[in-house]
Amino acid sequence: MALPAIAPYPLPAVDELPANRVAWTADPARAVLLVHDLQHHFLSAFPPGEQPLTGLLDNTAHLLKRCRSLGVPVVYSAQRGGQTPAERGLQLDFWGPGVADDPQALAVPGAVAPQDGDTVLTKWKYSAFVRTELEAMLRESGRDQLVVIGVYAHIGVLMSACDAWMRDIQAFVVADAVADFSRDDHDMALRWAAGRCAVVTTTDALFTEV
Repeated sequence: MALPAIAPYPLPAVDELPANRVAWTADPARAVLLVHDLQHHFLSAFPPGEQPLTGLLDNTAHLLKRCRSLGVPVVYSAQRGGQTPAERGLQLDFWGPGVADDPQALAVPGAVAPQDGDTVLTKWKYSAFVRTELEAMLRESGRDQLVVIGVYAHIGVLMSACDAWMRDIQAFVVADAVADFSRDDHDMALRWAAGRCAVVTTTDALFTEV
């Protein structure tokens, strides 16, 4: 039930991305950036100093800078350490007790950490919408797009994008700013998102029409 040891793999290139079913365009005036579960506990499964981790962090840093400069709200989801069995729910059966109550394991790497003005939500389930204020934040700010980056692509990233779709919020998954257990899992998540609930894009392509 522990996280797997993840072998290095290259992030997908532009010509390897799936075809999108829809032609939505991300708009800084409509979008919110969700940095999904980018905590040391989850990142420690990746080999340090290698892809996909290096690309994930570099592209995340680039997107954060871009979004903050454009006035796009930045929201982080972060799991709480030391969850009780009741708080953990069925995740206990699949993944065990979760993150320890350890500040280092719970922290986000400094280069991509929250800054003043960002929002940090406590994450409870695969989808970042469940038992959080994420949808209310979007509605109250008049925004109806969610850009999702982080880990893991085929679990929380994909479920958050799909949940956005079910709430009539346009989702965008940034293919080279997410990472996964393997390239196969990564590609599967992108194919499913592009065909069922989101636009799959890249760091360089997002907000290019601004």
